[in-house]
Amino acid sequence: MAGKYLMDTNAVIDYLSNKLPANASDLLDLGELEISVITRIELLAWRNADKQQLAVLEEFISNVTVWNLDEPIILKGIEVRKVNKLKLPDAIIAATALVHNLDLVTRNIDDFKNIDDIRLVNPWK
Repeated sequence: MAGKYLMDTNAVIDYLSNKLPANASDLLDLGELEISVITRIELLAWRNADKQQLAVLEEFISNVTVWNLDEPIILKGIEVRKVNKLKLPDAIIAATALVHNLDLVTRNIDDFKNIDDIRLVNPWK
């Protein structure tokens, strides 16, 4: 059964660049991919991206669910940030995963590992 995955920015970049291990890419290809509005902002704010890279990012974004900030994510983000002392973008990404019951795909496991009930997937391991 395919999973539902919230992808952190680093995971999206490596996924689109075909830098993930084959088994991780296969798993994600079968799953439902979703991102936080934070990841959308981070991807599209890439300063050195050329037109082709931006087109790939925009196509990816148009084909996944993008979770915007709403009251449940805001409230969970406040809670997560207070308890875990995370940077605001990471707190919002974590809150999005928690509120929508998604596995968070990230290389930055250490940033999120102390958050209660979060399910982390490191595609590089």
